[in-house]
Amino acid sequence: MFDFRYHALSLVAVFLALAVGLLLGVAIGDSGLVSSAQKDIENSLRGDVRASRAEADDLRGELGRHLDYEKQTYPDLVAGRLPGAQIGLLFMGPTQGGVVDQVREAIEPAGAQLRWVGVLREPPGLQALAEHAKPTRYIALADNPALLGPFAERIGLALAAGGKLVSQERSSLMGSFSGELGQLDGVVVARSSSRPEESDEQRGTTDTLEQGIMRGMFRGSVPVVGVEHLDTDPSQVSWYREHGLASVDSIDQVSGQAALVFALAGADGAFGLKSSAEALLPRVVGGVSRP
Repeated sequence: MFDFRYHALSLVAVFLALAVGLLLGVAIGDSGLVSSAQKDIENSLRGDVRASRAEADDLRGELGRHLDYEKQTYPDLVAGRLPGAQIGLLFMGPTQGGVVDQVREAIEPAGAQLRWVGVLREPPGLQALAEHAKPTRYIALADNPALLGPFAERIGLALAAGGKLVSQERSSLMGSFSGELGQLDGVVVARSSSRPEESDEQRGTTDTLEQGIMRGMFRGSVPVVGVEHLDTDPSQVSWYREHGLASVDSIDQVSGQAALVFALAGADGAFGLKSSAEALLPRVVGGVSRP
């Protein structure tokens, strides 16, 4: 004996069959109606595309006006923040396109000068470093890798303060270098997210070098700021912050360049546009930067 649920399901099936039949009948018997509906849909879609393009053009124009405003007001925003300051730029890993120009564009309106740009040689050649370390104890680097940590710390301090050892080691320490070593008022670090292929041993040696340099810079009396592009992935902000550096995650943006100036003037924090940022810019009151 069939129950009520069976009759209900049967009725639903009948109605569905009728609905499908009606639709097929319309499609087969009235092609003009289908064609008209199709044209209406096409016209509607074309209108939506035209409206979206017009909106995109308006937004591009508005964005362009905002960028022009930022560029025109930037020099007044940072004027006098870094008068006469000498700044170094150190790349860790492969260089990142545009960073040199972006750092220069950031600091020059503030009164600072990019004194040198260096690319750290990774992994380091311990034999070459040892050969240039005379007469210090680091001439034993090749035979005693445990010396690399304290050596790198001393180099990190000397990169900001200058000194004989870092001058001797420049060619073996840096893959490329331009400018002149000497006393600095600030250091910018750009650590690449694209790391070269290395063995575990090489990776360990590179890490020891980088961490030692950061410890040495942190011991110094000058601000050290880590920077990256807005699209850098993976971000290096957490690495910068773990090593005591202020950070800017959008050096390719005008706001990021302003944040770099304030960080080099002494503000501490993670600045920029990414979720890891604490603020877009440091708070500035009475011409003095505060974190």
